[in-house]
Amino acid sequence: MLQVTTLRNERERVLEGLRKRGLDAAADVDRVVELDDRRKELQSRTEDLLAERNSLSREIGDLFKSGRKEEATAKRERVNEIKEATGPLEEQLDATVRELEEALLQLPNVPDHRVPAGATAEDNEVYRPHAGELPKPGAEARPHWELADTYGIFDLELGVRTTGSGFPVFTGQGARLQRALVNFFLDRNTAAGYTEYAPPLLVNEDTARATGQLPDKEGQMYYVQADDLYLIPTAEVPLTNLYRGELLDADALPVKLTGYTPCFRREAGSYGAHVRGLNRVHQFDKVEIVQLARPEESYAKLDEMVDHVAGLLEELGLPYRVLRLCGGDMGFTSAMTYDFEVWSAAQERWLEVSSVSNFETYQSNRLKLRYRTDRGTELLHTLNGSALALPRIIAALLENNQTEDGILLPEKLHGYVGKERLLPVR
Repeated sequence: MLQVTTLRNERERVLEGLRKRGLDAAADVDRVVELDDRRKELQSRTEDLLAERNSLSREIGDLFKSGRKEEATAKRERVNEIKEATGPLEEQLDATVRELEEALLQLPNVPDHRVPAGATAEDNEVYRPHAGELPKPGAEARPHWELADTYGIFDLELGVRTTGSGFPVFTGQGARLQRALVNFFLDRNTAAGYTEYAPPLLVNEDTARATGQLPDKEGQMYYVQADDLYLIPTAEVPLTNLYRGELLDADALPVKLTGYTPCFRREAGSYGAHVRGLNRVHQFDKVEIVQLARPEESYAKLDEMVDHVAGLLEELGLPYRVLRLCGGDMGFTSAMTYDFEVWSAAQERWLEVSSVSNFETYQSNRLKLRYRTDRGTELLHTLNGSALALPRIIAALLENNQTEDGILLPEKLHGYVGKERLLPVR
């Protein structure tokens, strides 16, 4: 969440940035400052009374020791008055702190000055246009949901039978391809200096709140009521929280983490070809990369992560482009986000396969994640990116590489899959 000092000292910059999201947040920012003023006043009054009580308690002890019981009794009455006064004050203070935190939780992150203003995907900026010609498999090209049956890649009906719509079952060559992609991405990430983790798939409320999934995306998360736990929507959540509450040495930075997990999202349902097959599912596999960086280095690290994801797509031979998201299309917690889209030849449209974001101090303020500097301690910047999400990667690989002799696999995957092409099974 945003820091109160930022809202106080950089009010106009904050308001200008939030306007890029289409928000007029002046009243909300002012309310936070007012609540913080009240918190300070209540805290000061409470601390003054507690200091007086402690001082009187010491005096009372000395008076009793010296036999001056009447004076001690008089001061004890004042101690009792203070106790009666501090109780309500502490209750007001606790209520104000809770109200302040809830008000801060409702404010999204401030976009970086380079983020374009806008409300929808139409306002996103093409940051890196695609290079070269897009693949044209021909008029007979089939979408991946048709190829899936011929090649035994995944079965949507089995998923409906066992769970419900949006839960595909990968079979045979498809299961092998999915496992190959996970291993390929993890190997490339660890070669780039990321340490691999296998985190839990369920997290508690504090963890989901620390990275900003709560309260913003509560409706999109699967909740296990009996255990008060949430299924993760992305490995970003548990990976980043591994460092919650930590105070790191500067020479340990940047911290680079990667992990593979299934991801679970209760996305709003819609219909049409754009959500058929693997285009939108409720459970999917994804490999994530996370960095914890010094503030002055974080945008260089963001560029590094963008280049890394681009390299993965180039190794897979997938045409892609990079968008810089506008304020209104960006995630609640992000200060800047780049989306990667790959070309789907049979569907003749771009499919999002990765988001790479810098959250600046928005997450670390919730995480209480700091590092030591010559000036004391400061909040770190957190970053994350998909490297990569599998469903639409698989969709594009199938559609773009279909031939009369099977589906050709990228050379980089031959050793992982154990073959050069996928052959029909029906």
